[in-house]
Order: sequence, then C-alpha cells, then structure tokens
Amino acid sequence: MGYLYLNVEKKWVFPFVISSLVCLFLLATSFNMGLVSSVNTINSVFSLFHSRATTNETSSYFAEAKVNQAPPEPSPPPVPKFAYLISGSRGDLEKLWRTLHALYHPWNYYVVHLDLESPAEERLELAYRVKNHSLFSKVGNVYMNEKANMVTYRGPTMVANTLHACAILLKRYKDWDWFINLSASDYPLVTQDDLLHTFSDLKRELNFIEHTSRLGWKAAQRAMPLMVDPGLYHTAKSDIFWVNPKRNLPTAFKLFTGSAWTILSHAFVEYCVWGWDNLPRTLLMYYSNFVSSPEGYFQTVICNVPEFVPTVVNHDMHYISWDIPPKQHPHVLSLNDSANMIASGAAFARKFKKDTPILDKIDKELLRRRNGSFTPGGWCAGKPRCSRVGNPTKLIPGPGAERLRRLIDKLLSPEELGQNQCT
Repeated sequence: MGYLYLNVEKKWVFPFVISSLVCLFLLATSFNMGLVSSVNTINSVFSLFHSRATTNETSSYFAEAKVNQAPPEPSPPPVPKFAYLISGSRGDLEKLWRTLHALYHPWNYYVVHLDLESPAEERLELAYRVKNHSLFSKVGNVYMNEKANMVTYRGPTMVANTLHACAILLKRYKDWDWFINLSASDYPLVTQDDLLHTFSDLKRELNFIEHTSRLGWKAAQRAMPLMVDPGLYHTAKSDIFWVNPKRNLPTAFKLFTGSAWTILSHAFVEYCVWGWDNLPRTLLMYYSNFVSSPEGYFQTVICNVPEFVPTVVNHDMHYISWDIPPKQHPHVLSLNDSANMIASGAAFARKFKKDTPILDKIDKELLRRRNGSFTPGGWCAGKPRCSRVGNPTKLIPGPGAERLRRLIDKLLSPEELGQNQCT
C-alpha cells in the first residue's frame, strides 16, 4: 500500500515541475517585452511634455499655469430682461390693457393684477383677454394673478401685493434681471427697445430706488403714529384707522423714505422674498402699522444691508409732479406737462387719466404706437406689424434711448452716486 502511494506521487511530481518551469519562462518573457514597451511609451510621453513645455512655458498642461491665470468673469447676456408688475383697481381694466400693450416686449415677463375692489367681471375679462390673446398665449410671458389682493395705498397691502408678484416671478421665470412695479396709471416715455438697449451696459446688481433718510414732517405724521389697515383682513376696501399710543422712532434700524415705484435687481428681490437674515420680515411687520409704507419699505430694507448699499441709484426712473410738501397722490398729468416729461429723460411717468390726450401724444411722438397695437421694436414681424415675433433680441433704439442714457450717465457719475447712496 505504501509502495503504491509513493509510485503515484512520483508520477505527478515530474509533470508539475515541468509545467512550473514553462510558466516561469513565459512570465519572464512577457515582463521583458512589457518593460521595453513601457520604457518606449514613457520616453514618448516625456518627449511630448518636453516639446510642449519648450514651445509654450505657460501651457495649460501645468497646474502652476492654471493657478496663475485669473478666472474668467461670467459675462451677462447682452440683452437684459425685465419682469413687470402692472396693477390696477376698480375701473382700471382698459387703462391696464393699454399700458400693457405700450410696455409689451416678447423678451420680458409681465404679471398683471386687478385688486379685490375690482368687480369680478373686470377680473374675469382681463383673465380671458390674456388667455386668448394670440401673441400672449403663444409667447407665454404674460401672467394674470387671479388670486386678487386687496390694495389700499395708505397701508401695507400694496407692499404685500408687490412681494406677491415678486414671488410669482421668481417661481415661474428664472432668467430676468430687473423687477419694475407699475400701476395702470403709469405709462412709458421710451420704447422697450430704448430701455433694453440702455440697460444692456449696466451692472445687473443696480437698484433704482428714490430714497432719503431725512424724514422731515414724515417722522411725526407717518412714522410715529400707529394705524391699522383693514385691507389686511377685509374683502371690502376701507380707510385706515388710528390707534394709541404713538411709538418712538426705531433704534435697531434706520428709516428711509422715497418713491413707491422702483426698479429692483433680481438679487435684491430674492433677498426681500427669502429674507435669509430675517430683516425683510422684521421690517415688513414694522411697516404694517406705518402710513404709506410703500414709500419706505424697500428703501429701509436696502439701506440697512451693507452689501446692497453700493448698488443703490437714487432715482425711480419716473416723471412725477408733486405738491410741496407732497400729498397722498401726485398731480394728474396733461398736455401742459409734455415738455417737462421729455426733458426729464425718465423711462416712465404718472399719473394719467384714462384715454387722456397726453397719452395719444406719447403714443404718436415717443412710442410710434398706432391704433392700440404694440409699441414697435426690432422684434416685430408679420402683417399687420407686430402680429408675430421675429428676433426678440434685435433692438432698434430711438431718441428715447439717448434721453435715458443722459439721465443714467448723470446718476452713475462718481459725484452723483457717491453722495446719494443711503444718505
């Protein structure tokens, strides 16, 4: 039995040794060939790097070159986009519709709103017109806010309505650059091509907000009295009512006042809506008992945030004729105001009555708008004119762009800008 085991063991040992030797031979041969090939490859790679380095020492193959290069600054699109809120109240349907047509451009976005004081028939009619308009429905850039808000101009409801529109625009459209709030009583003094052309060269972070910290008579008559606006909780419009006692001026933040009409940057609108340090919400609560809060809320927010102060331009881009001291509402503009409006260089004016002759004059001489159609621009195509959208970024600026440019150049001059930012 032992002999048989030794005999079997000898039979398989010899083949195993022979197989092992063959495997070692093949492995050694393969290693030598791979080594030669690897050496040749490495030499080729070093030769390639050497030739690149000698011809261009700042080549992007080297990490040092990338570190020394300044990162390219992202350039904004050549043509900016505006996001509008156009709001109205009872009896403003036709005024709003006319203002929308005068302002319309397929490159922009529009939210239209009739408040709760408007009859349901007017709000339904506006929604029907927007939905069934051949161009609006095709382009998709006009949105009717069907959740009507109550708006009383002496209380905080106008601010709430404006922030509501901002939230809609932030959610629905991502690529706009500036937000502009207007009423149905506003009207443009320049074409949208003029406005887009002029703003194309501006920094996108600029905010056009008329403001001052010199409250004057407003401190005693608006900031210190406490009032309640029933528009916050009633569906019918009624005037504010006063409550006692009065309050002192705040010490946690500085108050500013100015115009209710603004042009706000996308970044600042996001800050007001999201309020990541809670200041916008704190000030919203403070201004809920403040008379004419639309004339102070955005001014106080932006001027109490150091990162936004350098972006403020002290102008609202409007021509408005006020009493001295100003009353609740400005003068109604007429043909007698034509020269002053044009000379102002402003992009918009207010306040206008429905179908007043001054609007016809603006349509004809400043906007070249005819028969209730859109204000013509480089985008217009089709017959009749502006019935189709051609190239939406093609701009044909006119004299309005020159007037607006002169105003903005003056506002952005170092002397003007440095002395008028949150002072």
